[in-house]
Amino acid sequence: MAQAIPKGCPERETFQKFFECCLVKQDQLLQELISASKSHHPNPNNNRATTTESNTESSMTESTQLRSLIDRVIEHYENYYRAKSRWAKEDVLAMLSPSWRSTLEDAFLWIGGWRPSMAFHLLYSKSGLQFEAMFDELIRGLSTGDLADLSPSQLNRVDELQRTTIRNEKDVTEKMAKVQETVAGHVDGGAVARRGGAGGGAPLGGDLRLRTLKSVVEILTPIQAVHYLIAAAELHLRFHEWWEEEGRQIHDSTTTTVRHPSTTSDDTDPPRH
Repeated sequence: MAQAIPKGCPERETFQKFFECCLVKQDQLLQELISASKSHHPNPNNNRATTTESNTESSMTESTQLRSLIDRVIEHYENYYRAKSRWAKEDVLAMLSPSWRSTLEDAFLWIGGWRPSMAFHLLYSKSGLQFEAMFDELIRGLSTGDLADLSPSQLNRVDELQRTTIRNEKDVTEKMAKVQETVAGHVDGGAVARRGGAGGGAPLGGDLRLRTLKSVVEILTPIQAVHYLIAAAELHLRFHEWWEEEGRQIHDSTTTTVRHPSTTSDDTDPPRH
């Protein structure tokens, strides 16, 4: 388990504590990704054969730095899913229905996590937003370097990957449906899961999620992958923060409506006749 635990996260904590620790690490990586995206300056002559040798060397250096950052982000996701898979062997039901998530978050989950095909919705959405923002540059034939600049070849590869992922999603969903039928026929569903009857659900879902993420990143250029990973992290972190704030407001609202016994003199004085 030690290799799957981010620095500063105790091994023997509950998965909820581990999850919260992962969120902190993800936010740190997000700040690095944002910094890298801001320091990137696309070459306006990228579509012309006028690049100098110094520009080429600078571009290669930046690409190497970006790939190193991307590798660390992917490693963070790998560590998370590796740890989650190990915890699933001990309590798969908790991994499929996390108690620390809200019912709203649960509505978006697929086998205890995000649906792999959501990776493509995020890519197309972010690409569309950046295309609108950089439309004037693109219409003049300039390169933006971000997700607005996806090539026809990249789009074809993304489309092919999306089709494959949807088929894999369907296969996993059907397997899980059969598992649920098996568990429903046993009094101790947890025992069935621990013996392996349902234990494959969470790992299978996690494997497909990670495989999809890595495949999308491989299709993109380094700076495009940085923009994509920013969008993925922001979606996850901001959604979680939004729900926590909503939960606090609901809790505060509920607390203020509870009437507590008063300690005023009216309650302590003896009754008057």
